Amino acid sequence: MDEKPKVEIDLLHDYVFRVSFPDADGTTLVMDEPEPLGRLEGPNASRVLAAAIGNCLSASLAFCLRKSRIDVKGIHTEVTPTLERNKEGYWRVTKMDVKVRPALDPEAEETRVISSRKLQYHMCLCRVK
Repeated sequence: MDEKPKVEIDLLHDYVFRVSFPDADGTTLVMDEPEPLGRLEGPNASRVLAAAIGNCLSASLAFCLRKSRIDVKGIHTEVTPTLERNKEGYWRVTKMDVKVRPALDPEAEETRVISSRKLQYHMCLCRVK
């Protein structure tokens, strides 16, 4: 993969930042911190990290299922980050609970679905236990 994506981040005010993706049709995202620092005018870093992991797992599963010629009707993914203080007292994302629920053709062969999941493990940038 030679893709070198670029992300630009600019402070708008307080803890509100505009995140730009110049190579993705100029898409922008507004991020903010929850109270007491911000007003959560947009997602904060742990939410965006959760979204990135969920998207990576969902997209790679869709790719692997389609490669196995399985009709994907939809995919619903839920990601719940766990934030805990480390021994120095700083907040850290320590765990991500991920539930990926594909909606598949009821006629899909179970062996092909299992083989797609194994392929996904090798293809996805995000590794999960």
